[in-house]
Amino acid sequence: MDRTEPRLEHTVADGVATVVISNPAKRNAMTAAMWRALPVLLAELAADPAVGVLVLTGAGDTFCAGADISSLRDPAHDPQGLAVAAEEALAAFPLPTLAAVRGYCVGGGSQLAAACDLRFAAEGALFGVTPAKLGIVYPSSSTRRLVALTGPATAKHLLFSGELIDTGRALRTGLVDEVLPAGGLDERVAAYARTLVSRSRLTQAAAKEFAAGRTDRDGHWAAQARGSGDTTEGVAAFLERRAPRFTWRAQAPGAGAAVTEG
Repeated sequence: MDRTEPRLEHTVADGVATVVISNPAKRNAMTAAMWRALPVLLAELAADPAVGVLVLTGAGDTFCAGADISSLRDPAHDPQGLAVAAEEALAAFPLPTLAAVRGYCVGGGSQLAAACDLRFAAEGALFGVTPAKLGIVYPSSSTRRLVALTGPATAKHLLFSGELIDTGRALRTGLVDEVLPAGGLDERVAAYARTLVSRSRLTQAAAKEFAAGRTDRDGHWAAQARGSGDTTEGVAAFLERRAPRFTWRAQAPGAGAAVTEG
């Protein structure tokens, strides 16, 4: 394989799926093919019972510098539609998602990071939402997601100016959740991902839906909790001072009821 070819790489180890945006010649900019590939890859990982957490990051010292600008010259690619579809697929991923950001996180890269549940960044990372530099109307769904993270004033600042902000401002405004010293990002992300893998997927799945504003599934999740055994196991593990062995797993699309593993 040509290691310089734009692509999405992924690995699954110890319950953690790591997706790497790789386009080193263009600071990991997303090509049309990469935008198309991301929802397909996410669907595969969501259906993999070995996956409990997804980490999205960039190859080398850059997260993602946005969309490959050359693709904007060919309207047949519908680059904005492809980006929104990938962003929404990431936001809908049924398991916890974490963006591990170093270097530039700009344009489409910011869309992808914002679609993750959490964002950890290395000191020195830079964030920007840059459609005003290109005369592009930023998608309404992406704008709402940005506002939900940062509040309207910061979202307007980013969208109106296209200026880059550093990790200090990103942390203050809610665009990122943690900032790590240089060299500390990978260790922290790995440790946090291990923590998430050890927790109840039932709790996480319900919390993710509720946090997204879903209000019609209380009965569904109550029934899942009753049938899962996770609560019984969690209480028993606490009283016995041992690590819990949670077994609930989300159903694959089109499958029957959620299952447990012995």
